[in-house]
Amino acid sequence: MFLHKLLLSDFKNYEQASLVFSDKINCFTGNNGVGKTNLLDAIHYLSFCKSFFNPADTQNIRHGQDFFAINGSFQRNGDSNELVQCIQKRNQRKRFLLNKKEYDRLADHIGNFPLVMISPYDRDLISEGSEIRRKYIDSVISQFDKQYLDDLIQYNKVLVQRNALLKTFAERDFFDSAQLEIWDEQMIRLGKLLFAKRTRFLEAFIPIFQHYYTFISGGQEKVDVQYNSHLCSSEMEILIRENRSRDRSAQFSTVGIHKDDLEFTLDGFQVKKFGSQGQQKSFVVAIKLAQFDYTRNIKGYKPILLLDDVFDKLDDVRVQQLISLVSQHNFGQVFITDTSEDRIRRIFDTMDIDHKFFSLPLKD
Repeated sequence: MFLHKLLLSDFKNYEQASLVFSDKINCFTGNNGVGKTNLLDAIHYLSFCKSFFNPADTQNIRHGQDFFAINGSFQRNGDSNELVQCIQKRNQRKRFLLNKKEYDRLADHIGNFPLVMISPYDRDLISEGSEIRRKYIDSVISQFDKQYLDDLIQYNKVLVQRNALLKTFAERDFFDSAQLEIWDEQMIRLGKLLFAKRTRFLEAFIPIFQHYYTFISGGQEKVDVQYNSHLCSSEMEILIRENRSRDRSAQFSTVGIHKDDLEFTLDGFQVKKFGSQGQQKSFVVAIKLAQFDYTRNIKGYKPILLLDDVFDKLDDVRVQQLISLVSQHNFGQVFITDTSEDRIRRIFDTMDIDHKFFSLPLKD
């Protein structure tokens, strides 16, 4: 699978842009602030129906304009071109179309054009709270399991309703266990399904991640990922029952898969506290490369890979090692941003692979 052509209208800093890509390596080079990352974000929209960086869609409309439009022409497994369109007007809902047919639900598009993005913001996986790590697991699994995504959406709706009921009980100073049990039953059923799929995913994913970290680091350290969930030590039914009084006092659901987390370790120590900047960077790059590998194996074709400014804090040897890796047959179309065009050109001068350079800002 690869993106053949990208058309932008009033998206972020681009009034109009039209780009035709190589089906292997594409490099966007230029100074900071010229729009390299914005091009990657437009490609991300075409896969996930949303920005990688800014969840407020209307804020991605170019200043002073009324809408943005992103159009992408894809090829999958040698088939004819497939047109993906995203249109966002101010004060209107976002429209998403495949071959000019609009989706009823954006969720129905997720996974059709799989993509993996590696960005400096990935460090949030290590430094920020558990919600970031849960969202990451969910986004990966949802690309190949639509039922998981549907169950997750439903679980979150049930959670909102249950929490609202607990708050109402507290405000009105009464309690009706029968009302709460309606939501408990749904929460238990969906929670068990989601926990089982997260567990199976991580069992397969972690060895792939460890393989890629070994490659990037030269095998100097041992890394691991620990899945922490209330359901690792107890059944969902028991958790809900035993924590009912606690939930009433807190006025929200204190246990369940919405509290799951991942613990990242390096040689037995938490990466967040004891990993250097270079080790943390290698850690998240290895996670994303493992995501690519896992998704490719499930989907049966290669996702698009976006590398946004990933070479910062990596020496030239590791930069060349990483580019050499993603240039191999196991990887498909790759998009790279970097401020140093000379560095990237020197590396590709030594490699026999199709590639294309785009110097930014783009010329009319």
